[in-house]
Amino acid sequence: IASKTGQNDDAFIDLQDILRRFSFDNICKLSFGFDPCCLVPSLPVSKLADAFDLSSKLSAERAVNASPLIWKMKRFFNVGSEKKLKEAIKVVNDIAKEMIKQKQEIEIGVDSRKDLLSRFMGSLNSNEDEYLRDIVVSFLLAGRDTVASTLTGFFMLLSKNPDVEKKIRVELDRVMNPVQEVASFEQTREMHYLNGAIHESMRLFPPVQFDSKFALEDDVLPDGTFIKKGSRVTYHPYAMGRMETIWGPDFMEFKPERWLREGVFVPKCPFKYPVFQAGVRVCLGKELAIVEMKAVVAALVRRFDVRVVGPNQEPRFEPGLTATFRGGLPVKFYERNSRL
Repeated sequence: IASKTGQNDDAFIDLQDILRRFSFDNICKLSFGFDPCCLVPSLPVSKLADAFDLSSKLSAERAVNASPLIWKMKRFFNVGSEKKLKEAIKVVNDIAKEMIKQKQEIEIGVDSRKDLLSRFMGSLNSNEDEYLRDIVVSFLLAGRDTVASTLTGFFMLLSKNPDVEKKIRVELDRVMNPVQEVASFEQTREMHYLNGAIHESMRLFPPVQFDSKFALEDDVLPDGTFIKKGSRVTYHPYAMGRMETIWGPDFMEFKPERWLREGVFVPKCPFKYPVFQAGVRVCLGKELAIVEMKAVVAALVRRFDVRVVGPNQEPRFEPGLTATFRGGLPVKFYERNSRL
């Protein structure tokens, strides 16, 4: 970002693309201990990232078919989008298996297990390859696009709400040192207003707009609705976040203050705000994701003014497992010092 800032007044940067590259690098380093270098423009795009994107996109497109029979027939005859999906999944699985194999071949001491996969393998009684492969895919799915999607929506909303941006900067300047670029973990815990702003952006633009569960047994919902075993139950965080009956008459306003009580962040009931799911299936990486997003916002907002190109245009979404803006998020970055 810094290298492209100020090069051309007419040029813009696709922030969504940068955030997706960043989050992929980050989740790979954290989970597997290797850096795919997606943020390095001189290197080719990671095969794993490309295959993962394609498989996610094609999997989500199954839902828009008029009937499940369409994609099932394509899969049976191995043609069209299902053939591409099969090939993309094979690339993801092969790379995941290779990462696991390399981990297994290296004798790792307890003190050196810093990535999640190594720690996970060290805690298992057996290293079943397929199980570990599924763990790798789960890490990627949970930690990559969700963070990028949330931050994309956040910066779009921030560009439209300069008063919120100003309050975030006041808090960051109070918490961090004047020349500090990266916030410490302890400092992120003091960022209550920023925490509210991030949660508020996820209320309006949740990274997973809807999700489904299948009932393992017959059940009855609190309102008396009977749920038969095997039934698919879908909930819609995107719609729930825009309901006046839940959030009041100002439900369409970007208002971080609704998450604060006397300046301290107060979470909402997860069944009212199911962005991270709720109950026994609540997102395990919730706190990690929040800390990561706070650190990214702090680093960018303190150094740059981020302005969306065409801020009055309403975003349209691409089909996908997570919310992705069609056409990306074109923005211009301005060094703050140069504008003072």
